[in-house]
Amino acid sequence: MLRILIVGSLLAASAWGQGAPPLSAEAKAAFLLNASVKEKHPAKKGVTGTMRVTMTDGKITHDASVQTIDEFKNRFETPNGVEMNFQDSYKLNIAAYRLGKMLGMDSMTPVSVERMYEGKVASYTWWVEDIQMDEVDRMKKKIEAPDKDRWSRQYLIMKVFDQLIYNMDRNAQNMMYDKEWGMWLIDHSRSFRRHAKLLDPKILTKCDRVLLENLKSLQEDDVRKQMGRWVDNMQIKGLMARRKLLVDHFEAKGEAALYDFLPKL
Repeated sequence: MLRILIVGSLLAASAWGQGAPPLSAEAKAAFLLNASVKEKHPAKKGVTGTMRVTMTDGKITHDASVQTIDEFKNRFETPNGVEMNFQDSYKLNIAAYRLGKMLGMDSMTPVSVERMYEGKVASYTWWVEDIQMDEVDRMKKKIEAPDKDRWSRQYLIMKVFDQLIYNMDRNAQNMMYDKEWGMWLIDHSRSFRRHAKLLDPKILTKCDRVLLENLKSLQEDDVRKQMGRWVDNMQIKGLMARRKLLVDHFEAKGEAALYDFLPKL
Protein backbone atom coordinates (compact mmCIF):
# COMPACT_ATOMS: atom_id res chain seq x y z
CA MET A 1 0.00 0.00 0.00
CA LEU A 2 2.79 2.42 0.87
CA ARG A 3 4.35 2.06 -2.58
CA ILE A 4 1.03 2.75 -4.28
CA LEU A 5 0.39 5.81 -2.15
CA ILE A 6 3.79 7.31 -2.92
CA VAL A 7 3.50 6.68 -6.66
CA GLY A 8 0.08 8.32 -6.73
CA SER A 9 1.43 11.34 -4.89
CA LEU A 10 4.38 11.74 -7.25
CA LEU A 11 2.09 11.62 -10.28
CA ALA A 12 -0.08 14.28 -8.76
CA ALA A 13 2.86 16.51 -7.90
CA SER A 14 4.36 16.30 -11.38
CA ALA A 15 1.03 17.15 -12.98
CA TRP A 16 1.00 20.73 -11.72
CA GLY A 17 4.75 21.26 -11.68
CA GLN A 18 7.54 21.01 -9.16
CA GLY A 19 7.66 24.03 -6.87
CA ALA A 20 4.15 25.15 -7.79
CA PRO A 21 2.09 26.53 -4.88
CA PRO A 22 -0.32 24.03 -3.29
CA LEU A 23 -3.88 24.09 -4.50
CA SER A 24 -6.42 25.88 -2.34
CA ALA A 25 -9.31 23.97 -0.81
CA GLU A 26 -11.61 25.68 -3.31
CA ALA A 27 -9.43 24.55 -6.24
CA LYS A 28 -9.34 20.99 -4.93
CA ALA A 29 -13.13 20.96 -4.56
CA ALA A 30 -13.58 22.28 -8.11
CA PHE A 31 -11.23 19.58 -9.41
CA LEU A 32 -13.07 16.80 -7.57
CA LEU A 33 -16.41 18.07 -8.87
CA ASN A 34 -15.40 18.45 -12.51
CA ALA A 35 -12.38 16.31 -13.43
CA SER A 36 -12.84 13.09 -15.38
CA VAL A 37 -12.19 9.66 -13.89
CA LYS A 38 -9.55 7.88 -15.99
CA GLU A 39 -8.65 4.89 -13.78
CA LYS A 40 -10.22 3.09 -10.84
CA HIS A 41 -9.22 0.37 -8.41
CA PRO A 42 -10.45 -0.76 -4.98
CA ALA A 43 -8.74 0.84 -1.98
CA LYS A 44 -6.41 -1.58 -0.23
CA LYS A 45 -7.88 -1.05 3.21
CA GLY A 46 -11.31 -0.37 4.69
CA VAL A 47 -14.64 -2.19 4.70
CA THR A 48 -17.03 0.30 3.08
CA GLY A 49 -16.37 -0.50 -0.57
CA THR A 50 -14.09 2.47 -1.05
CA MET A 51 -12.66 3.00 -4.52
CA ARG A 52 -9.47 4.84 -5.40
CA VAL A 53 -9.81 6.72 -8.69
CA THR A 54 -7.32 8.68 -10.75
CA MET A 55 -8.79 11.88 -12.15
CA THR A 56 -7.69 14.52 -14.64
CA ASP A 57 -8.94 17.88 -15.90
CA GLY A 58 -6.34 18.09 -18.67
CA LYS A 59 -3.90 20.05 -16.53
CA ILE A 60 -3.89 18.27 -13.19
CA THR A 61 -3.91 14.52 -12.53
CA HIS A 62 -4.69 13.39 -9.02
CA ASP A 63 -6.36 10.57 -7.06
CA ALA A 64 -9.51 10.60 -4.97
CA SER A 65 -11.15 8.24 -2.52
CA VAL A 66 -14.74 7.49 -3.56
CA GLN A 67 -17.45 6.09 -1.29
CA THR A 68 -21.04 5.35 -2.32
CA ILE A 69 -22.21 3.52 0.80
CA ASP A 70 -25.43 4.93 2.25
CA GLU A 71 -26.99 2.60 4.82
CA PHE A 72 -29.37 3.25 7.71
CA LYS A 73 -30.70 0.65 10.15
CA ASN A 74 -33.00 1.20 13.09
CA ARG A 75 -31.16 -1.56 14.97
CA PHE A 76 -27.69 -2.86 14.20
CA GLU A 77 -25.71 -5.58 15.98
CA THR A 78 -22.08 -4.58 16.51
CA PRO A 79 -19.19 -6.33 18.33
CA ASN A 80 -19.76 -3.82 21.15
CA GLY A 81 -23.51 -4.37 21.37
CA VAL A 82 -26.65 -3.07 19.69
CA GLU A 83 -26.57 0.35 18.08
CA MET A 84 -29.85 2.11 17.40
CA ASN A 85 -30.26 4.41 14.38
CA PHE A 86 -27.10 3.04 12.80
CA GLN A 87 -25.78 4.94 9.79
CA ASP A 88 -22.87 4.28 7.45
CA SER A 89 -22.92 6.90 4.72
CA TYR A 90 -20.74 8.75 2.23
CA LYS A 91 -22.65 11.88 3.30
CA LEU A 92 -20.81 11.99 6.59
CA ASN A 93 -17.40 12.28 4.92
CA ILE A 94 -18.58 15.54 3.38
CA ALA A 95 -20.13 16.74 6.64
CA ALA A 96 -16.91 15.98 8.55
CA TYR A 97 -14.79 17.91 6.05
CA ARG A 98 -17.11 20.92 6.17
CA LEU A 99 -17.19 20.90 9.96
CA GLY A 100 -13.42 20.53 10.12
CA LYS A 101 -13.05 23.56 7.88
CA MET A 102 -15.37 25.58 10.14
CA LEU A 103 -13.18 24.64 13.10
CA GLY A 104 -9.87 25.55 11.44
CA MET A 105 -8.82 21.93 10.88
CA ASP A 106 -8.06 22.30 7.15
CA SER A 107 -4.63 20.77 7.67
CA MET A 108 -6.15 17.57 9.08
CA THR A 109 -9.41 16.96 7.17
CA PRO A 110 -9.05 16.54 3.38
CA VAL A 111 -11.49 18.16 0.96
CA SER A 112 -14.59 16.05 0.26
CA VAL A 113 -17.44 16.79 -2.18
CA GLU A 114 -20.55 15.10 -3.53
CA ARG A 115 -20.94 13.93 -7.12
CA MET A 116 -22.12 10.89 -9.06
CA TYR A 117 -20.07 7.72 -9.46
CA GLU A 118 -21.33 5.01 -11.81
CA GLY A 119 -24.96 5.98 -11.28
CA LYS A 120 -24.72 6.43 -7.50
CA VAL A 121 -24.28 9.54 -5.39
CA ALA A 122 -20.87 9.48 -3.73
CA SER A 123 -18.29 11.38 -1.73
CA TYR A 124 -15.08 12.20 -3.58
CA THR A 125 -12.31 12.91 -1.08
CA TRP A 126 -8.94 14.38 -2.06
CA TRP A 127 -6.14 11.81 -1.85
CA VAL A 128 -3.61 13.49 0.42
CA GLU A 129 -0.22 14.10 -1.16
CA ASP A 130 2.98 12.54 0.13
CA ILE A 131 1.43 10.02 2.51
CA GLN A 132 4.19 7.92 4.04
CA MET A 133 2.13 5.56 6.24
CA ASP A 134 -1.02 5.11 8.26
CA GLU A 135 -1.22 4.40 11.98
CA VAL A 136 -1.32 0.65 11.32
CA ASP A 137 2.08 0.82 9.63
CA ARG A 138 3.48 3.16 12.27
CA MET A 139 2.55 0.84 15.13
CA LYS A 140 3.56 -2.34 13.28
CA LYS A 141 7.01 -0.94 12.49
CA LYS A 142 7.28 0.78 15.90
CA ILE A 143 8.13 4.11 14.31
CA GLU A 144 8.07 7.21 16.51
CA ALA A 145 7.31 10.64 15.08
CA PRO A 146 10.46 12.78 15.09
CA ASP A 147 8.61 15.55 16.95
CA LYS A 148 6.57 13.72 19.59
CA ASP A 149 5.10 16.92 21.00
CA ARG A 150 3.74 17.98 17.59
CA TRP A 151 2.38 14.48 17.01
CA SER A 152 0.67 14.55 20.41
CA ARG A 153 -0.96 17.91 19.74
CA GLN A 154 -2.51 16.59 16.55
CA TYR A 155 -3.62 13.40 18.31
CA LEU A 156 -5.38 15.43 20.99
CA ILE A 157 -7.21 17.44 18.32
CA MET A 158 -8.39 14.17 16.79
CA LYS A 159 -9.78 13.08 20.16
CA VAL A 160 -11.80 16.27 20.56
CA PHE A 161 -13.05 16.14 16.97
CA ASP A 162 -14.14 12.51 17.30
CA GLN A 163 -16.08 13.31 20.47
CA LEU A 164 -17.73 16.24 18.72
CA ILE A 165 -18.87 14.15 15.72
CA TYR A 166 -19.49 11.03 17.85
CA ASN A 167 -17.23 8.98 15.61
CA MET A 168 -17.94 5.27 16.01
CA ASP A 169 -15.13 4.09 13.77
CA ARG A 170 -11.86 5.88 14.42
CA ASN A 171 -9.19 3.25 13.89
CA ALA A 172 -5.55 2.99 12.88
CA GLN A 173 -6.41 2.64 9.19
CA ASN A 174 -8.00 6.07 8.94
CA MET A 175 -5.20 8.02 10.59
CA MET A 176 -2.66 8.95 7.90
CA TYR A 177 0.71 10.70 8.05
CA ASP A 178 2.29 12.78 5.31
CA LYS A 179 6.04 13.12 4.86
CA GLU A 180 6.12 16.07 7.28
CA TRP A 181 4.27 13.99 9.89
CA GLY A 182 1.09 15.95 9.47
CA MET A 183 -1.85 13.83 10.64
CA TRP A 184 -4.80 13.43 8.28
CA LEU A 185 -8.17 12.09 9.42
CA ILE A 186 -10.19 10.18 6.82
CA ASP A 187 -13.32 8.01 6.47
CA HIS A 188 -16.00 9.48 8.75
CA SER A 189 -18.91 7.47 7.32
CA ARG A 190 -19.91 6.17 10.78
CA SER A 191 -20.05 9.42 12.68
CA PHE A 192 -22.55 12.19 13.53
CA ARG A 193 -24.71 10.06 15.80
CA ARG A 194 -27.73 11.76 17.31
CA HIS A 195 -26.68 11.44 20.94
CA ALA A 196 -26.65 14.57 23.10
CA LYS A 197 -23.73 13.18 25.10
CA LEU A 198 -20.03 12.56 24.57
CA LEU A 199 -18.83 9.14 23.50
CA ASP A 200 -16.05 8.96 26.12
CA PRO A 201 -15.31 12.21 28.02
CA LYS A 202 -12.62 10.51 30.12
CA ILE A 203 -10.17 10.69 27.21
CA LEU A 204 -10.44 14.49 26.97
CA THR A 205 -7.37 15.83 28.75
CA LYS A 206 -6.27 18.82 26.65
CA CYS A 207 -7.60 20.99 23.84
CA ASP A 208 -6.04 23.22 21.23
CA ARG A 209 -6.74 26.85 22.15
CA VAL A 210 -7.93 27.87 18.67
CA LEU A 211 -10.12 24.77 18.40
CA LEU A 212 -11.81 25.64 21.69
CA GLU A 213 -12.46 29.21 20.58
CA ASN A 214 -13.92 27.96 17.31
CA LEU A 215 -16.11 25.52 19.20
CA LYS A 216 -17.40 28.37 21.34
CA SER A 217 -18.28 30.44 18.28
CA LEU A 218 -19.89 27.58 16.32
CA GLN A 219 -23.49 28.54 15.62
CA GLU A 220 -26.32 26.15 14.76
CA ASP A 221 -27.49 28.30 11.85
CA ASP A 222 -24.00 28.18 10.31
CA VAL A 223 -23.85 24.41 10.79
CA ARG A 224 -27.18 24.01 9.03
CA LYS A 225 -26.04 26.20 6.17
CA GLN A 226 -22.77 24.34 5.69
CA MET A 227 -23.83 20.76 6.50
CA GLY A 228 -27.63 20.52 6.42
CA ARG A 229 -27.61 18.81 3.04
CA TRP A 230 -25.74 15.82 4.49
CA VAL A 231 -26.93 15.54 8.11
CA ASP A 232 -30.47 15.71 9.48
CA ASN A 233 -31.98 17.89 12.18
CA MET A 234 -31.44 15.38 15.00
CA GLN A 235 -27.79 14.96 14.02
CA ILE A 236 -27.29 18.72 14.13
CA LYS A 237 -29.03 18.95 17.50
CA GLY A 238 -26.78 16.19 18.85
CA LEU A 239 -23.69 17.91 17.44
CA MET A 240 -24.54 21.23 19.07
CA ALA A 241 -25.28 19.53 22.41
CA ARG A 242 -21.87 17.83 22.29
CA ARG A 243 -20.25 21.13 21.33
CA LYS A 244 -21.57 22.66 24.55
CA LEU A 245 -20.40 19.70 26.63
CA LEU A 246 -16.91 20.00 25.15
CA VAL A 247 -16.75 23.73 25.79
CA ASP A 248 -17.96 23.29 29.37
CA HIS A 249 -15.50 20.42 29.92
CA PHE A 250 -12.43 22.39 28.90
CA GLU A 251 -13.52 25.67 30.46
CA ALA A 252 -13.81 23.80 33.75
CA LYS A 253 -10.27 22.46 33.30
CA GLY A 254 -8.94 25.97 32.72
CA GLU A 255 -5.87 27.37 31.02
CA ALA A 256 -3.65 24.45 32.05
CA ALA A 257 -5.58 22.18 29.68
CA LEU A 258 -5.00 24.40 26.62
CA TYR A 259 -2.15 24.43 24.10
CA ASP A 260 -1.37 25.84 20.64
CA PHE A 261 -1.19 24.09 17.28
CA LEU A 262 -3.93 25.19 14.87
CA PRO A 263 -3.51 28.61 13.19
CA LYS A 264 -6.13 31.24 13.90
CA LEU A 265 -8.81 31.64 11.24
